[in-house]
Amino acid sequence: MDNPGLSLNISAVERDTGLSKDVLRMWERRYGFPNPGRDDNGERLYTAADVGKLRALKRLMDVGLRPGKIIGLSISELNAMADARTPQRPDPLAPTLGRDIVAMLQAHDMPALQHAFANLVMRQGLQPFVQETITPLNRAIGDAWMRGELQVFEEHLYTEQLQVALRAAINAFPRAAAGTPRVLLTTFPGELHGLGLLMVEALLVPEGAQCVSLGTQTPVEDIHRAANAHRAAIVALSFSAAFPLRSAVEGLE
Repeated sequence: MDNPGLSLNISAVERDTGLSKDVLRMWERRYGFPNPGRDDNGERLYTAADVGKLRALKRLMDVGLRPGKIIGLSISELNAMADARTPQRPDPLAPTLGRDIVAMLQAHDMPALQHAFANLVMRQGLQPFVQETITPLNRAIGDAWMRGELQVFEEHLYTEQLQVALRAAINAFPRAAAGTPRVLLTTFPGELHGLGLLMVEALLVPEGAQCVSLGTQTPVEDIHRAANAHRAAIVALSFSAAFPLRSAVEGLE
């Protein structure tokens, strides 16, 4: 996102900011921001600066502000306002841990990051690691990304290394040959985020559940087929905040 020449299409902006395409188009018409360029096919292209400001607007909308009142402010003014208004969460995460993980990501120190996650899983246990550490840590990383302290590839590195640690811990956990209930885990097409699936699996496996993960972006009809083929008692679907609500409802129906 620090690359001034970077251009993102509207689907990527929707995914990365949590603002729907309809909202982006409506703001363009009503407020004149964002004001995207166009590619050779007439499709909208957004700059890194556009996306940074959209992220800051989304932070303030999440705490109740209306976009029309703040859309004319600069990104530094928006971030300062968001920092002042965001409520303090009663997360049990040690304050230093979030800062340490952000520092590792900024330093691109992958071995240190891997060691930190492995050590936390070993010390806390799989379920407490998910409930007491990952959830607040995800928020801390998300807040750092929204403030522009982390680049997109650094946030992706965090997610990937966390998934590696979770998979290793899940696979090392002793399991019964025929655990119950049998849970099918996946996401709908267009939902790329798979961390939620692993977090749920990490909570269910120690309870004796048999988890069948299809990964992300399984066609809806194939979810139906897989549920029947595996005789799943539960179908567990994960959605990120950026996933269009209309698509989720249509898929569920």
